Amino acid sequence: MYKKTNPKKIITSFLLLISFHLFAQPSPAESKEELPTDYLKKEFHEGRREALRQIMPDSSVIVVFAFPTRTFSNDVEYVYHANPDMYYFSGYKEPHSMLLIFKEEQSDADGNKFKEILFVQKKNAQAEQWTGKRLGVEGTNEKLGIKMALNGADFKNYTIDFSKFTKIIFDKFPDDIPNNYDNADLYDLVQQFKQKAEIPETLAKQTRFDTRSYRQLTGELRAIKTPEELDLLRKAVEISCQGQNEVMKAIRPDMSELEIQGLHEYVHKRYGAEGVGYGSIIGSGENGCILHYMENTKTKIGTSMILMDVGAEYHGYSADVTRTVPVDGKFSTEERAIYQLVYDAQEEAFKTLKDGSKFSDASKAAMDVIAEGLVKLGITKSKSEVHKYYPHGLGHHIGLDVHDRGAMSTLKKDMVITIEPGIYIPEGSNCDKKWWSIAVRIEDDLLITQNGYELLSHFAPRKIEEIEKLISQKSVLDNYKLPPLESGKKKGF
Repeated sequence: MYKKTNPKKIITSFLLLISFHLFAQPSPAESKEELPTDYLKKEFHEGRREALRQIMPDSSVIVVFAFPTRTFSNDVEYVYHANPDMYYFSGYKEPHSMLLIFKEEQSDADGNKFKEILFVQKKNAQAEQWTGKRLGVEGTNEKLGIKMALNGADFKNYTIDFSKFTKIIFDKFPDDIPNNYDNADLYDLVQQFKQKAEIPETLAKQTRFDTRSYRQLTGELRAIKTPEELDLLRKAVEISCQGQNEVMKAIRPDMSELEIQGLHEYVHKRYGAEGVGYGSIIGSGENGCILHYMENTKTKIGTSMILMDVGAEYHGYSADVTRTVPVDGKFSTEERAIYQLVYDAQEEAFKTLKDGSKFSDASKAAMDVIAEGLVKLGITKSKSEVHKYYPHGLGHHIGLDVHDRGAMSTLKKDMVITIEPGIYIPEGSNCDKKWWSIAVRIEDDLLITQNGYELLSHFAPRKIEEIEKLISQKSVLDNYKLPPLESGKKKGF
C-alpha cells in the first residue's frame, strides 16, 4: 500500500529542502556567480542517451522515473537525492519526473520529431519560495538541451501508443511512493504509466515488459567512466584522502568517534564536496569489527586502532576510501602483524588488475594471502576458516552510487573500482585474546587501464611507516577549540 501524505503538511515538509536537489547542487536555473564551473554539461547527458540507444533493442523504449521523496520526521522531508539514472541520462535533479528514451525517432500529432520526452515539475512561484527554483519546461529546454519537455500534469492526456514497442524497459517500482494528491507527482506518473502501457500485475512470465534489461543496459554504460566522470571521481577521491590525512595528524585518544567523523566531513566541505556518498564509518577498537558501523557514538576512542571508512561525494560522484590507524601513533606487535597481512593481500590483488582481467583472480589472490597468514599467526587452524575473519568481498564499482552499477566478472579499461581486503577479530573469537578487537580494512580506489591500474587514492598513506610518520605531524585542525556548553549548569537565585 502506498503511503498517503496529508496535503496540509506539504508546504511545511519542504523546510529542509530549500534550494536542494540532487547532491545538494544548485539547479542549473540558478545561474549565479561564484558557483562551481565543473558540473557535467548537457552534452555529456545527451551523449549518454545516444550511447544507450546504441545498445537498446530495436523498437524499444526505456522509462526512467525520479526517486520518491522521503519523510525524515513528521512533516519534514529528507534532502532530496535524485535517481542517478535520471541525472546520468538527462541532468535533471528534481523529484516528480519521468524520462522516456526511444530507440527510434518518434513523431507527435503535430509532426514534431523527438527521441526523448522528459516530464518535469511545473513552475510554481509559491512552491519555489519554499523549495528553490524549478527548471520547468523552458529551463529544461535551455539548460539541459531536451527539446521535448512537458509538465508532469500533461502526461495524463498525452497520447503514447505503447503497444507499438516490442520492448518496454523500466526499473522495478518502489513499494512506498507517497501520494501528494496533486495529479502530477511521482505516484500519479507511475499509475498513469501502468495504465497507458497496460502493465500486468505480475511480470514473472513477461518478455515485453522488461525490468531485467534495465539494470543490464544502464549498468553497461555506467560501469565505464567517461573523461568527464573521471575528472569528478579523481577530485572526490583526492578530497577523501585529504580528509584521512588531516584526521591522522589531528587524532587524539580523548576524541569521540563523532568528532572524528565531523573532522573528516569538514575537510570534505572545505574542499567543495557537497556531502558524503554513504554514512561515515568511524569504528574504534571493537567497533571496527562491525562492517557497516555508523552509530559513531563512542565518546573516547582511547589508544586502540581506529577504522575510518569515509567517502566524499563531489558533484554526485562518490569516493570510498578506508584507512585503519593506531590512535596512539604506533602499531602494537599484534596490530602491525594484522595490518601488514591486509596490506600484503591488497598488493597481491593489485598485481592482477588490468583491462580484460578477471576480478575473481584478484579476489583469490587477496583471499589466499589472508588465509595463509591467519594460519601462520595461529589465529586459524586451516585456510578454510578464513571467512570467519574476512567475511566480505574484495571490492565494487564506484561512481554515481558508492556501490555503482556494473558487472564485476571481467574488468575493462576506464572502470573505477575499490580493492578493500580486511580482517576483523571480534572479542570472544576462538583464538588467543591478544588478537581480540583488532579490525583492519584498507580500501583504495583504482582506475583500470590497458596494462594495469592507476591508484587514485595514493594521496593517503597505506604503509605502516608512512602512517606512523604522518600521525606524528601537526595538523591545521589541532588548534580549534570550542567553549564548554552551559546547558548542564543550573541557573536560579
